[in-house]
Order: sequence, then structure tokens, then C-alpha cells
Amino acid sequence: MPDMEIIWLAGIVAFIILEAATYQLISIWFVIGAIGGMIASMCGVDFYVQMAVFLLISVVLLLLLRPVSLKLIKKQDFKSNADSLIGKNILITEEVNNVRGTGQGKVNGMTWTVRSEKDEIIEAGEIAEIGRIEGVKLIVKQQTKG
Repeated sequence: MPDMEIIWLAGIVAFIILEAATYQLISIWFVIGAIGGMIASMCGVDFYVQMAVFLLISVVLLLLLRPVSLKLIKKQDFKSNADSLIGKNILITEEVNNVRGTGQGKVNGMTWTVRSEKDEIIEAGEIAEIGRIEGVKLIVKQQTKG
């Protein structure tokens, strides 16, 4: 039966490599299941029993522990200094036209690519309000005059 232990060991290594490559907390449970299959093999049980142990351990751990693990290692929302720009006014330095893909503005001494929230055209020299940030673009809304 030493051949089966080698196969289980190869499975353990393969699942570890797969988990390291993907980091999705899926393959790690199969590593533990393969360890269970290897132990069953060392006890001299039939191949079908080994596979049943492997599948049972893997599936139970996947269903029960993966959601808990994901909550524990959930990425914290990263807030950057750029988020402090939301709600501020920006001076439009180049006409904002979503259709043409143009628009720049200056706020806090920095020039940003600007897009309009409601596809309105905002002329250079106007002031707009920053509504949100999408990637490296500020999404602005035209200020009402009055």
C-alpha cells in the first residue's frame, strides 16, 4: 500500500500549490481531506473508503469553515486621501464631455481626469462638485447657478 500514500502525498502537494496560486480558500480544505485519505490508506482500508474519507472531510470543511474563514480574513476597505475630495469643488480646466472622453479639472493643486455624473457638458472655467471617484477619474456634477 505504500503506493497509495505517495499518491495522497502528491495530492496534498498539488492542493497546496493550487491554494498558494489562487488564494481562494477552496483547495486548502482538500489538503486536509487528502491528509485524511492518506491516514485511511495507512490504516489499510479499501481505496473507496479512502476516497469517501477524502470527500467527506473536504466537503464538510469547505461548507462549514470557508464562509467563517472568509469573514475573518475579509479585506478592509482601503480609504485613500483622494476620498477626502468627495463633496469638494473642482475648477474645470478642460471641457467635460463624456461622449468625447474629454475633461480635466484642478483641485488642491492637482490635475485630475474628470467625467460628468449625468453626461452633461461642463465648460472650462466652471466649478463643479466632486460626487465620487472611479479609479483615477473624478465624477462631478455641475453646480446649479443661482
